[in-house]
Amino acid sequence: MASNQKNTAISTQRYLKIADIKQDTVIMKDGTLRAILMVSSINFALKSEDEQEAIISAYITFLNNIDFLLQIVVQSRELNINGYLEAMRKQANEQTNELLKNQTFQYIDYVSQLVSLGKIMNKRFYVVVPYNPISDKRKGFWQSLVEAFKPVDVINLKEERFIVLKKQLENRVDNIVSGLTSMGLNAVRLDTQGLIELFYNSYNQKTAANEPLDSIEKININNSF
Repeated sequence: MASNQKNTAISTQRYLKIADIKQDTVIMKDGTLRAILMVSSINFALKSEDEQEAIISAYITFLNNIDFLLQIVVQSRELNINGYLEAMRKQANEQTNELLKNQTFQYIDYVSQLVSLGKIMNKRFYVVVPYNPISDKRKGFWQSLVEAFKPVDVINLKEERFIVLKKQLENRVDNIVSGLTSMGLNAVRLDTQGLIELFYNSYNQKTAANEPLDSIEKININNSF
């Protein structure tokens, strides 16, 4: 059974386009890089007319300053408050006042039923910033073909090249963060741990709900998907 599960995991990873995740960067099998920003949201409808016009103007300027493709991803997940409820139960058990203890447990039951019946969804917004090295476009057919079959080996052999490309990616990230900030949005780049958790939760939704991912110090990154 263990052997079959291992083979299934390897087979699944073969179809993923991700070769590696390191230094807060996703390395794709085609040699391109990705940075992922988690972005806040704003309630546009509640803004005044002047504020709406300012946001639209900033958005137009933001788009005009971009000369590369961006990917905007919106994820909707059923709200998971298990950690919060567990913390509340701990506080309730430590409460010496019986009245407050009973009220806390009643509150826990109420919130649990509310989330369960209402199917409250949690939305997260991401901006994927890519970098495709110009040198890739100059490669010959046979070199590209070889790298297509052994992409991970090629990437691992070019650590110095990775550092140079990562710097170019970071320049793009800074540009995007500045543009988003001008619209009143907060953007945070996901670190290595955040990237791994994002893909783990995306590809293993049912498992992730019951088995949260450990820190990167405790897992094998190559087998985390």
